[in-house]
Amino acid sequence: MLTMDVFKQDAFSAISLTEAVRKSQTIPGLIGSLGIFTPKPVRTRTVAVEVKGNTLNIIQTSEPGAPRTKRANNKGDIRDLRVRRIEESSTITAEQLQGIRAFGSETELKTLQKEVAERQQDCIDDLSATVERLRLSCINGILVDADDTTIYDYYATFGISQPAEIDFSWASRTKCKQFVAQNVKRPILRALGGRAVPGMRILALCGDEFYDELQENGEYRDTFKNTEKASTLLEDSVFDAVDAWGVTWLNYRGTDDNSKVAIGVDKVKFLPIGVRGLFQEAFAPAPTFSLVNTMGQEWYSRIVVDKDREEWADIEMESHRLPICTRPDALLQGNK
Repeated sequence: MLTMDVFKQDAFSAISLTEAVRKSQTIPGLIGSLGIFTPKPVRTRTVAVEVKGNTLNIIQTSEPGAPRTKRANNKGDIRDLRVRRIEESSTITAEQLQGIRAFGSETELKTLQKEVAERQQDCIDDLSATVERLRLSCINGILVDADDTTIYDYYATFGISQPAEIDFSWASRTKCKQFVAQNVKRPILRALGGRAVPGMRILALCGDEFYDELQENGEYRDTFKNTEKASTLLEDSVFDAVDAWGVTWLNYRGTDDNSKVAIGVDKVKFLPIGVRGLFQEAFAPAPTFSLVNTMGQEWYSRIVVDKDREEWADIEMESHRLPICTRPDALLQGNK
């Protein structure tokens, strides 16, 4: 019969468990699937972010042989941001180990490995929802915790005023193309400055009511009436995307309660896609002696055994990360 000593085997070492998690199929949330967050492994608990003014200098023309124009060094201010931990654990008790019947040592070990892997996956599923919520708040420019307390206000961090919310008033809105260009596209492009590159696109993450009101807008419907997309006006369009006026409008689906991970039902969030370095995510190592001065990974897993009574073993999953937005003034919000 298995005993608590089984957890001393290499198969249950922190290295083996972490590697198993790395190779597992983790299903990201919608924000994660966009691939907009550039991973930045670091060795420390603190991330230094340099804040520079992005300005372009107009250079005076000069004759051959004249002194060359030298660019002044743009010294930035340093902001220190601390990586945050998210974690969850699942306990296997000695009594539960007794339920693993002895069909030979190899079978016992594989059965226990499967049990551990399933519990790891349960923890990852919960933590993945937490990560999605963190990233969703990051694309709002203000990183918030599970209880809605502010972790970092990136507008304040970078000394930028938060843009005012845009009132779309879809029920009566006309000249939609002009309105979107003036209030969404141009402000985002100007905020990005030189970071705006060919191929960049603008994504609008829409709450349910905002998305429905958009599709009922008279000008929107007239736009598609005489096109090959006319049939879509008759379809039950939920949790999908439509392209209009140079923006991709996506009905965001979070958690089924539409509250834990969600966008306000009458709200919309705009973000540019395809901009290098706009969103980054720092990963720090777990705070153990064996990981000192190593580069951080996305996930860590280990088993902590009850050494005093040998009654239980905790399968722990944790991540030490910080989603960062480097140009929060390029993020806009609106209401229906």
